Amino acid sequence: MGGCFSDVRGGKQAVTPIPTSNATLNDAVDHFFLARGFQQLFKPLENLDPALYKIKVKNVPISKSEDYLEMEDLRINLTTGSCDPRKMEWSLSLSASRLRDRDILSKSDPMVVVYSKKRDGTLEELGCTEVIMNSLDPAWIKKITVAYHFEIVQPLIFHVYDVDTKYDNLPVEKLKLNDAEFLGEGSCVLSEIVTKQGQSLTLDLHNRNGNRGLKNLGKLTVHAEETVASRNAIEVKFRCSRLENKDLFSKSDPFLRISRIVENGGSVPISKTEVVDNNLNPIWRPLCLTMQQFVSKDNPLIIECFDFNSSGNHVLIGNLQKSVADLEKLHEQKTGANFILPSSAHHGHGKVLKGQLFVDHFSEKQLYSFIDYVSSGFELNFIVAVDFTASNGHPRDPDSLHYIDPSGRFNAYQQAIMEAGEVIQFYDSDRHFPAWGFGGVTNGAVSHCFNLNGSASGVEVVGVQGIMAAYASSMNHVGLAGPTLFGPVINNAAEIAGQFLSCNSRKYFVLLIITDGVLTDLQETKDALVRASDLPLSILIVGVGGADF
Repeated sequence: MGGCFSDVRGGKQAVTPIPTSNATLNDAVDHFFLARGFQQLFKPLENLDPALYKIKVKNVPISKSEDYLEMEDLRINLTTGSCDPRKMEWSLSLSASRLRDRDILSKSDPMVVVYSKKRDGTLEELGCTEVIMNSLDPAWIKKITVAYHFEIVQPLIFHVYDVDTKYDNLPVEKLKLNDAEFLGEGSCVLSEIVTKQGQSLTLDLHNRNGNRGLKNLGKLTVHAEETVASRNAIEVKFRCSRLENKDLFSKSDPFLRISRIVENGGSVPISKTEVVDNNLNPIWRPLCLTMQQFVSKDNPLIIECFDFNSSGNHVLIGNLQKSVADLEKLHEQKTGANFILPSSAHHGHGKVLKGQLFVDHFSEKQLYSFIDYVSSGFELNFIVAVDFTASNGHPRDPDSLHYIDPSGRFNAYQQAIMEAGEVIQFYDSDRHFPAWGFGGVTNGAVSHCFNLNGSASGVEVVGVQGIMAAYASSMNHVGLAGPTLFGPVINNAAEIAGQFLSCNSRKYFVLLIITDGVLTDLQETKDALVRASDLPLSILIVGVGGADF
């Protein structure tokens, strides 16, 4: 369920936040949106791993009465290697204690939404945590990044919610807070946190707008750390052997939680693995940890192994303390480290367990962003793919999303092509763009990736106007069909990017997918994104129309 872990399946997922401490916008994109009066929201979207994207775009459904593409909910996340010297950015880690229990048969499933309060009293959302299942004392892993301006007062508002499990298929960004139960509010000024010794501040939670009618709503602790812009990261794959069984009628369902020890002696969770069901010798999928998360290779990390319980009362199997440098040695020496079960009966040192942690893979790498590619001399290449599924409506129907208005008024697809294309085309030297359609009938058969210009061999068109002309012409020879599949389009784009990469060609590709409907090949799309994640390829997905995109 992405970051929303209020269901059992979601609670078993891994959480490895990719920091965006150096997030900013490319000048061309910045100018484009500011010229149109759009305010940008810096947050990842959908329930796919943010590491798979360099660019992410989504827009709300279009009202047919509007003559422009509705973009109030457009999300963009571009990472660059530079930051504004006039400001410092801080990463906020959040934890809570003694929250109110609003559920009857279980505990609350809390999340936090963080706002900055403007001078006029309005609230601007800075970000939100994941949802933690069945916990009144949660420690959230996802961090909130905020720019610190020492010369101004920056009030922060923290709203804590209990998320209903009926929203277990929704990513956090799509949750309707009006449908979630309010657990409490805390507030402070950013400078209170960053100037406090240890950079930690504990707030009493109260009702909205400072109303303290109900007491004992719990406490919220905010820990701040100045972000370190670094592309350095490690990829590590863990496994365990001979774990102690904590279940009575089956085997334990283990997962790892990794925390970093901070200056005040406490710890901040930075990542967790997925849950491996019914296994005392689990092997987890690789984790990617950035230097911003672990700070240095010598910084101590606490690695805890838990037995997952859907009630939220996870049972500690054992823990150990290792630095990144220690993990690298474990990998090199192919040895394991014994877990320890804390126990006062062992004079505070704990009981050494038979269960061991092994590092099957360890590698250091650098994370490169979209701007890194472009600024280092890569040429940007634009690819567009248009949805021709039947849910768009017959092109001759004025209510169709594919209706070509004789007056020249753009339909939803034409608007999206122009809005994105006029930004990207300036980075492409020859302005020859591959243009595809998917989900339509060509030559008597349904195709999930076909040339928009109708040519059997010539996939490219010239300029954004060439895309517009090919799109308009396609209405005469392409029938609408279905279903909505992204996998074939992404695979074709990845194949092109891979061919140029193998030739050491300095080209970066941006695939724009414009669609009106819900995916029917979600797993195939995820698999395609994973396979393409190491290629110089970004993907923009723009939803049009009134469907639940």
